[in-house]
Amino acid sequence: MDNKSEKKPWGGRFSEPTNQFVERFTASINFDKRLGLYDVTGSKAHAQMLEKCGIISSEELRQIDNGLEEIADTIRNGTFKWSAALEDVHMNIEGELVNRIGEVGKKLHTARSRNDQVATDLRLFLRDKTDESVEELKDLVRAIVQLAHKESATLMPGYTHLQVAQPVTFGHHLLAWAEMILRDISRFKNCRSRINILPLGSGALAGTTFPIDRRITAEILGFDDISENSMDSVADRDFVIEFVSAATMTMMHFSRICEELVLWCSQPFSFIELGDAFCTGSSMMPQKKNPDVPELIRGKSGRVYGHLMGLITLMKSQPLTYNKDNQEDKEPLFDTVDTLIDCTKALNLLIPSINPNPSAMSEAAEKGFILATDIADYLVRKGISFRDAHETVGQLVKFAVDQNCQLEDLKLAEFQKANKVFDAKVFDILTPDKALASRSHQGGTAPEQVKKACARIAIRIEKI
Repeated sequence: MDNKSEKKPWGGRFSEPTNQFVERFTASINFDKRLGLYDVTGSKAHAQMLEKCGIISSEELRQIDNGLEEIADTIRNGTFKWSAALEDVHMNIEGELVNRIGEVGKKLHTARSRNDQVATDLRLFLRDKTDESVEELKDLVRAIVQLAHKESATLMPGYTHLQVAQPVTFGHHLLAWAEMILRDISRFKNCRSRINILPLGSGALAGTTFPIDRRITAEILGFDDISENSMDSVADRDFVIEFVSAATMTMMHFSRICEELVLWCSQPFSFIELGDAFCTGSSMMPQKKNPDVPELIRGKSGRVYGHLMGLITLMKSQPLTYNKDNQEDKEPLFDTVDTLIDCTKALNLLIPSINPNPSAMSEAAEKGFILATDIADYLVRKGISFRDAHETVGQLVKFAVDQNCQLEDLKLAEFQKANKVFDAKVFDILTPDKALASRSHQGGTAPEQVKKACARIAIRIEKI
């Protein structure tokens, strides 16, 4: 990196230069330069506040604002020269501002510290990335709902313990994914309300002696409110941890979704086929079509889990207020943001490529005595208690296992041997389609209910 100057803005107290290894070891510019445009945005707002409060002149504001905008342009086009000697994004931008406009540039740091400055930059960055994440997740829900509506009547087995349990529709199963993501969106929206609090004006830890008006800055930057305690403001990283926690939950949901995709496109299931654009082959086995995208998303959940644990550990023993430890918050946060958004985009592309195999799903639904609960419910409607009905159907299942047949293969006499209340109408319920249709209530798997649920989610997502 280009060393602009060995002189540190804080160097007045020191009689010898920073050790070169220490300079490299403590510098954060390699990663926090990502905050460059947010630092410029915060600095411009801070300068406007200083001018409105009479701390700098209108002409000084004009020079500072023009200089910062020029710097922003160089950051956008990639020509800004970052220097490890200037340690971090804040001192790099301030140093360049002084180079461009002279002594006036040194007035920008009046009434602020890098401590409240970085906290502001992080909140501006994370506010944007939270909004971006929410929009990507909303698109994912829309993609899931579109497929669910199309497959609202497609029969498949529902599972517990990965054992065939009861018949459901493929659309109903997909909407379970949508509900997971909707909760994730809610968590991010809730998290955003705590991100959007302005810490700038807290100074290093105790505030400032200058007559500032923090609400001016908050209004310019679009913050909902200002922080109440200057010490907490510069030491707080709860908002970072909370975002990563929400991302961890989302990645857990992604991993579960991807695990099902991997299972479903395997030969023992063959429930779906994924588009060729989202799979890869084997260098040795010509027949292979590997679901690399869902596998990789499933794997990437682990790195986000690790970032959450790292951040919690980072903060657990820090005394108030700011400590250099907090430099370590950015890399896990940045990687979490990138991983979350990339995985969401990948799923947004992958979901529409899913090609269901209804015949394989239907065939699987014929196994595992999938209608046993429906027969128990039939007995309950005949006046039998559910516990006794459960016992009776369990005996019928055992008999069918011994006879190597399904429940629907039994004769009426064999049903009546288990309980005399059985009549010929029991055969009316021994079809999966009728079992699906019978679960026609809000939250149920009946095809008409799946379509209604799709419509409700479409409305919910537009209100977010």
